Amino acid sequence: MGFGILFFESVTAQTKTVSDYNILWTTPGINSQGSMPIGNGDIGANVWVEGNGDLVFYISKTDSWSEIGGLLKLGRVRISISPNPFIEKTFAQELKLQNGEIDISYGDTKIRFWIDANLPVIQTDISSKTPVQVKVTYENWRKEKRPIIGEEAKSVWGMGPNQVSKDCCTEILQYPDTVLQHQKDMIVSLHHNNYSIFDEDLKIQALHGLIHMSDPLLHRNFGVRISGTGLSNVADTTLVSTKARNNFQIQVFPLTMIGSISSWKRQIVEQSSAVQALALQSRIAAHIKWWRNFWNRSYIFISANDSIENAKANIVTRGYILQRYINACSGRGNSPIKFNGSIFTVDTYNRKGNYSGYDADFRLWGGCYWWQNTRFAYWSSLLSGDFDLMKPLFKMYMDALPLREAATKKYYHHDGAFFPETMNFWGTYADGDYGCNRDGLADGYTSNPYIRYYWQSGLELALMMEDYYSFTKRPSFAKYTLLPFVSAILTFYDQHWKRGNSGKILFDPAHSLETYHTATNPLPEIVGIKVVAEKMLQLPKHLTGNTRRRQWRKLVKDLPAIPTRIADGETVLAPAQQYSNKANSENPELYAVFPYRLYGVGKPHLTLAINTFNARMEKANGGWQQNAIQAACLGLTEEAKNMIIQNFSNWDSNFRFPAFWGPNYDWTPDQCHGNVSVLALQRMLLQYDDDKLVMMPSWPKEWNVKFKLAGPDMKTYQGQYKDGKLIKKTDL
Repeated sequence: MGFGILFFESVTAQTKTVSDYNILWTTPGINSQGSMPIGNGDIGANVWVEGNGDLVFYISKTDSWSEIGGLLKLGRVRISISPNPFIEKTFAQELKLQNGEIDISYGDTKIRFWIDANLPVIQTDISSKTPVQVKVTYENWRKEKRPIIGEEAKSVWGMGPNQVSKDCCTEILQYPDTVLQHQKDMIVSLHHNNYSIFDEDLKIQALHGLIHMSDPLLHRNFGVRISGTGLSNVADTTLVSTKARNNFQIQVFPLTMIGSISSWKRQIVEQSSAVQALALQSRIAAHIKWWRNFWNRSYIFISANDSIENAKANIVTRGYILQRYINACSGRGNSPIKFNGSIFTVDTYNRKGNYSGYDADFRLWGGCYWWQNTRFAYWSSLLSGDFDLMKPLFKMYMDALPLREAATKKYYHHDGAFFPETMNFWGTYADGDYGCNRDGLADGYTSNPYIRYYWQSGLELALMMEDYYSFTKRPSFAKYTLLPFVSAILTFYDQHWKRGNSGKILFDPAHSLETYHTATNPLPEIVGIKVVAEKMLQLPKHLTGNTRRRQWRKLVKDLPAIPTRIADGETVLAPAQQYSNKANSENPELYAVFPYRLYGVGKPHLTLAINTFNARMEKANGGWQQNAIQAACLGLTEEAKNMIIQNFSNWDSNFRFPAFWGPNYDWTPDQCHGNVSVLALQRMLLQYDDDKLVMMPSWPKEWNVKFKLAGPDMKTYQGQYKDGKLIKKTDL
């Protein structure tokens, strides 16, 4: 089924393209902090050139999960060319966004570095006018079993005695990789999980044996096979050219699979042989086609007539393009995007300030998925039409749904499902959040007070799924994902709390996000349930059935009133009916604006929502703070614009790449920071709900724009706005 396109054409069209925002460096990066990111959605690399001319890159993958649930690198590769062609005056390294490649020039020697968009291979193509020799060295740092202690243990959230729960005293160990010996014309290295925390994790959380679930960590293998044109081994980790040549192709084949080491070895040989049997030029053409199609399905290009405004517009355009590029590089794998660095973390050997001196496996907040942080990459993918990037998120939560239903029954003795805020990818709490010493604690009662009753993830993801279906109209998604997931979430909320004397649900005990640890009738729950349930009632009756529809109508009817308060003589929304014990810096009352969109441009009670925004307690910008999105949703143009400019102007000063945001609340590159800004910019251009669409609800008149965004009913909205004028035509 094709996508209809609505066209909005202006008097004069802008001519910007994605290639105008390529990143070009004319001096080497020196170390990993000067690296460029590249990826194919599952496999990634941080690429830089050192002062001696060596090309170096870290290898990463979305599913390289260790024994203890950490996301590890697959190693580092160093490519040396002799005679050394490096001449700094003629050096150039360019990220060519339109082709998904990095081109490096040393003068007469050229390198094309790319990760095949369609196949599991990292490729380095070297060409030189004069014959050269090449040496490829595989470098790994996990050489022996060692404890992870002190500040470094913060990279493994929820384990060890120094985490939020002091009772999880399991020693945290790093295990070595295995470099296979006596290989011919190749380097082969892998990490094999000989043990797993999975069973103990289920036992701690009283979930062991409730359902059949395979251990997702035990015997997981992840590693690489490296080979190249005319290269032979001089050591287990080193390949050299047998003679000088004008051209070399060096290929790195990453692979993750669960099974024996021998089966992994067979699989990686088969995988690499299948790729090598394909014609190189056909592969290149298909790779470029994928990237060209990606850039064509959505874009935002901004400019202005005033030079100062134009500089701001270019900063915002670049930030938007680069963040979307990073999402594409890491968003099509077997695991969702990690908010705290994605697959582009690097070592901190040269980092200034805190957390210096650690290897590239280090990331603050560890391997868990935190919904508050993870969600932004996926809301932004919806409006850009990057539906393929959303599938790993939906899959992770659907795979965990049976376990969460079992946990609900075990802990609370009723039906439905809830999801933890900090979640291992298989669906459990981090042990340190749950608490390892359960003496005197009821099943399900967490030691971590920040997330004890914080179950927003399932409810907000339900709305995201509803929007995804509204955009794509895929019947199989509605039947096999949307309906079972949302039904389980709404059933949980229907059955978990008792009704009060008024017959309304009494949400107590409850949280209002992580911010108010004591709350009665929190606004995010009330508004979220109302919006999600009412959208489900809009689905066809043959899909939902009458029993569910009766349940959902009663659930909405039983909701208490949306809480309000008085601020400076004005009625504004409140975080909850009653709330105290403030411990974080969110504005729960503004969840009514985003993500749940009960209030906004073109909707009733806009003044109430704007007054609430103006009266908000937390006004910070950056990281996961979502004030910029909410300002855009409320039509507050200047506020949204200024916050987006600020966000896209600031990246980690330790790094060279201008979209390595952070660390903010998380780690670099911070995926919350970039995607909040992407989403706010999109909402300045287009807002939707059901069959209602608002174009340019908070767009500054001084900015010209050319854009293309996805919307409901399989439609794409494409437009140009110049000098405050928009002429629109419709072509379905």
